[in-house]
Amino acid sequence: MPKAIIERTLERGLFASRWLMAPFYVGLIGALMILLVKFMQELLHFLTHFLSAREADTVLGVLSLIDLSLAGNLLLIVVYSGYENFVSKIDVDDHEDTPEWKGKVDFGALKLKLIASMVAISGIHLLKIFMDIAKYQDREIMWMLIIHVVFVGSGVALALMDRLTSHGNGKDSVLPEDGGH
Repeated sequence: MPKAIIERTLERGLFASRWLMAPFYVGLIGALMILLVKFMQELLHFLTHFLSAREADTVLGVLSLIDLSLAGNLLLIVVYSGYENFVSKIDVDDHEDTPEWKGKVDFGALKLKLIASMVAISGIHLLKIFMDIAKYQDREIMWMLIIHVVFVGSGVALALMDRLTSHGNGKDSVLPEDGGH
């Protein structure tokens, strides 16, 4: 078998292997449905107790809803952009509700969106702790702060690395357009 045929067959197999990621994204949609159930449970609990709740408990309830919403947004970003970047384009451009960002979030932007969501979720958790600080030990608060600062630092480092590796060409992606050839 000539070398060119072996190479072409191998490359086609490697290219087709991207479809092995599709079940991961379907699984993440399942996780989104689980998150929706938890959101509805939290909303129901909030609605049935808000009249008798303290102000701090009301704020904590709202923060919990926001936290779940941010986690859902994070899942959608990963599903859409991950699928489009690594598996196949989602062909719904003619649909009136197609998000404007669809197809524009490359791997570099995805990393930054992920870390930004993690920082936001971590910040909400910290705010929830500060709203009910008497329930927590100093050591727990210290570790939550450390984790949050690590997320913030990681986000800054990722943004800086992405900016440096774009070589001033105005592109968000660190990968060459020709795939490295």
